[in-house]
Amino acid sequence: MKKYILLWWALQSTFVTFSQDFGIQWKGFVKADYFFDTRQTVTAREGHFLLYPENKLIDKTGKDINAASSLNMLAVQTRLTGMITGPEVLGAKSSGMIEGEFFGHSDGDINGFRLRHAITKLNWKKTELLFGQTWHPMFITECFPEVISFNTGVPFTVFSRNPQVKLTHKEGNFSVSGALLSQRDFASFGGSASLRNASIPDMQLQTSYRFKKLLVGGGLGYKELLPRLKTDSSYVENGRVKGLTAMAYARYDNEKLTLKIEGVYGANMFDAMMLGGYALKKPSNINDLISYDYRTYTTINNMSFWTELMTKGKSKMQYGLFGGYTKNLGAEDEIYNPQSSKSYFSRGSNIDYVFRISPRAVYTEKKIKFAFETEYTVAGYGNTRNSFGEVQDKSSVYPNANINDVANLRLLFSVIYSF
Repeated sequence: MKKYILLWWALQSTFVTFSQDFGIQWKGFVKADYFFDTRQTVTAREGHFLLYPENKLIDKTGKDINAASSLNMLAVQTRLTGMITGPEVLGAKSSGMIEGEFFGHSDGDINGFRLRHAITKLNWKKTELLFGQTWHPMFITECFPEVISFNTGVPFTVFSRNPQVKLTHKEGNFSVSGALLSQRDFASFGGSASLRNASIPDMQLQTSYRFKKLLVGGGLGYKELLPRLKTDSSYVENGRVKGLTAMAYARYDNEKLTLKIEGVYGANMFDAMMLGGYALKKPSNINDLISYDYRTYTTINNMSFWTELMTKGKSKMQYGLFGGYTKNLGAEDEIYNPQSSKSYFSRGSNIDYVFRISPRAVYTEKKIKFAFETEYTVAGYGNTRNSFGEVQDKSSVYPNANINDVANLRLLFSVIYSF
């Protein structure tokens, strides 16, 4: 028995000595969410990750099947984070971070522990080199929606974590970074293989500048996919999807308030949990499509805008207001059979726009927060698209077209205990 006690003491002593130079510090939170929706919604993980309301589904008597309300309680966002400090390597300070939660990888895996972040960083005086999986560079950690809902402002902002290598350089208040990314949990339509098979990583370039109380920045990105290696008739396939993205943001802080604003233009943003993706391009030679199933593609594009106003200070009660809008811009080129859903590999191809207004109140007492938030989200569903996939409202050209606003109100109460 004494042998085991001495061994335990030796291990503890070793860890204490070890932790003086480098080691790991654990933190995280326990979060319980209670939410009610006035209708059925497009979501992930049993309704927890909300995107927008489901379209109307009318039965034979004229009633909307999706008008049914929903109530749920979950604690799957509970999180554990390990912050790692290390010795100097190649003249740089080394550090790392690992983080997971119980959100699972799919509805069938809910409550399963999944990887969120796993990174190694080398920091020189002005330069940082990052390896591993973390936020997509277009998710700005200094300027993102701090809503209580786990959707974090989706589908109005980029939400994705990607394996990557990222280089950042700072000169005074100016910063520039470049990154090469792959896909894992957040993938393009059909899975991450389409990016791997294209043999070209997702490429991102970002800049930012900080004035005294104002942070401004922007970025550009390029992504290329190869959706198939062969046709259904077993011919070699090389049709690719190519798209650019752009974004700009600003954050202003004073002693009492924080104001944030961001705009995004995106081609093929399915993997970022936004509207869009790609579609079958109308071929110049229809025989190639009909006889050989050779496909060419065009991106489905979207634009989005969001803003957020938050109170700050010593008060235990803080308030916030989020608003977002996103618009389906259609395709770069004409789409083959644009009225058919089989021509689209995208999210929300029958949606013209989505907007949301979301106020919140958060009470903090030491390590615990009590938060109440409402999300009023409206999606404009249409029954007709033009040759470029743009959803149409009634007009002289499209007399039978119609866009219907479908709304959902979510009431969310959360309790968050940080440690």
